[in-house]
Amino acid sequence: MLNLVREDWRTFEGQLSRQGLWVMLVYRFGRWRYTVRPSLLRLPLSLIYRVLKLLSQILTGIDLPCEATVGRRFTIEHFGGIIVSGDTVFGDDCVIRNGVTIGLRRTGVRGAPTFGNRVDIGAGAVILGPIHIGDDVSIGANAVVLKDVPANHIAIGVPAEVRPKRERPQA
Repeated sequence: MLNLVREDWRTFEGQLSRQGLWVMLVYRFGRWRYTVRPSLLRLPLSLIYRVLKLLSQILTGIDLPCEATVGRRFTIEHFGGIIVSGDTVFGDDCVIRNGVTIGLRRTGVRGAPTFGNRVDIGAGAVILGPIHIGDDVSIGANAVVLKDVPANHIAIGVPAEVRPKRERPQA
């Protein structure tokens, strides 16, 4: 856990003023507490986690449950209005911005998105259902993504239209 916390510290440039760092610290603690055995010792840690999670939700407006799987160097660029389902899986080097909702498509039906590596999610995006988002994908601001997005594509619009990313000419 400490190695991941150090990496989060570097990801957020050691700035305690970035609320995304607070959320990641609480998230890492919540994941770590599952490794504590026996369960009697884990009980007070679970209580501490629940209090810290509630405080981080109130102070940051970000709901990132420890049941979600988050890769390394996960960056929360702007805080506020971020909701992530506990079934969600993120790869490494993903970026998420304010107002994003990631989760189940219908109440009572399990299945949340799975993200590859280096996924960039724009402000206000909504990504729902048991879909797969490939590596190196960009999701535009306010896009509503309800279907798979292959690697090296961009998803924009409502409902999201998926297009290949344009190659940038080398200078």
